Amino acid sequence: MDIAAYALPMIAVSAILVFQKQPVLRGTGYALAGMGFLFLGIHHMKVGFEAFRDQIDVARYALPGLTGLLVYAAVGAAATVVMQSSHATMVIVITALAAAQITYDNAIALAIGANIGTTITAVLGSLGANFQGKRLALAHLLFNLLTAAVALAFVGQLSVLVDIIAARLGIAADDYALKLAIFHTVFNLIGIGLMLPLTGRLVDILERRIPEPPPDISQPRYLNRVVDDFPETLASALRKEVLHLHENATRLVLHGLNLHREDVFESSDIAATVRASRTPIDLDIGDEYERRVKTLYAAIVDFATRAGDRRLAPEIAAQIDALRDMASGLVRAVKSVKHIRKNVVRYSTRDQGAVTDLYDSLRTEVARVVVVIRDLALEPAEARSTLSLDAEAARLEAIARSRNAEVGKLIRDGVLDASAATSFLNDSGYADSAMREFIDTARAYYAGHDRATVEVEELLALDEEEIGEAARTTAGQDVGEEIETRLSHKPASERSGRKQGPRQWD
Repeated sequence: MDIAAYALPMIAVSAILVFQKQPVLRGTGYALAGMGFLFLGIHHMKVGFEAFRDQIDVARYALPGLTGLLVYAAVGAAATVVMQSSHATMVIVITALAAAQITYDNAIALAIGANIGTTITAVLGSLGANFQGKRLALAHLLFNLLTAAVALAFVGQLSVLVDIIAARLGIAADDYALKLAIFHTVFNLIGIGLMLPLTGRLVDILERRIPEPPPDISQPRYLNRVVDDFPETLASALRKEVLHLHENATRLVLHGLNLHREDVFESSDIAATVRASRTPIDLDIGDEYERRVKTLYAAIVDFATRAGDRRLAPEIAAQIDALRDMASGLVRAVKSVKHIRKNVVRYSTRDQGAVTDLYDSLRTEVARVVVVIRDLALEPAEARSTLSLDAEAARLEAIARSRNAEVGKLIRDGVLDASAATSFLNDSGYADSAMREFIDTARAYYAGHDRATVEVEELLALDEEEIGEAARTTAGQDVGEEIETRLSHKPASERSGRKQGPRQWD
């Protein structure tokens, strides 16, 4: 078959298709262009070898026997390392063989060497990968080295097997190009046959040689320079890293409220678990924020910025922007909890009556939001719906309204000090902000990827006004004025230290 006869028509058709708007047609055009140029390149390489066959006889450098096997296997490995492609090496070998520039025996050795040299690509790629990537690269190296060793040791028997297969297929005895293709196929099938029974043993060796390092939750797990080379994995890697940030943020928020995540997730009565959590957790929330949240967020922003500098498909670029915004929301949630940490420790580590009950209720609501999001994540993807988060948002709005009324009543009854009430209302604003950020982030993260599902959920989802309407209860009293009045009668020393409400952070 004259593949050059197909090359130019394929390239011509591809030149039309690559400018089409439909992704399928455009992708088909790129595929046709690739195959067309490959066929054309093979044709020109063959013509090139034939052109200088009479002037330069490369075949005179042929080496017989074991020496030829080892030397040409090394040449094949070196050529593949330089070109970073065993396919390119095989194309050159086959065309040179077809032009009688190398012998069949030496071509076999070159093919074996190409399979050894191709491992360098995986090894280089693993340098910036995690431990799993390094294990895979080592497995690839061991697979190819073992297969090459067996092929070199039994090359005579394999050549006989190739002759038998070629005769059965009607391939001429002197058609060495096709026979080399058969040898290459048999060579790889033997490798599969050898390694499949040894897979379990290979896994054990890899796990011992490259153990899993202790997890460092403060460092990115999925973002590295290797991912940058594969645009189709950018959004997937960033999505996993945002989930990693969410896990860190959740743990830090609960610790900031003197709650252990395991206790909250395993609890059947969150309110009772919160009331029982009086022991302060030894935590420098500022330091932990810098180490576990800010580091990851900086890596996410850097990764998203690098991705934004590339020409990505619009849908991938939109996903990356959305994921970066989700990470920003998680950071804002943690910052909100940083503000209330001091008063949480002050009022929740020992029972001080009404003010402790108020802070316990606040801690309970945050813990419930975290559990609701955890439950949503555990649902099967096909059954997951973010509409439940709207109900949670409406419930929180209703609780916030009744909370204000409750605080006002406690002040009028003289049960709650006005200064403590002000601190609590400020802190409840921060907590509400953190809960809203968690809910908004979860809604965006777990929204269905199927467009029809997304559109239905968007139609059914409540906007902010509707959530407020759903949550609206009987009109509560405005406690702000009464607090200010009571505070105005306090000495200046008692009024000092009042906190400002939640503000926008850069």
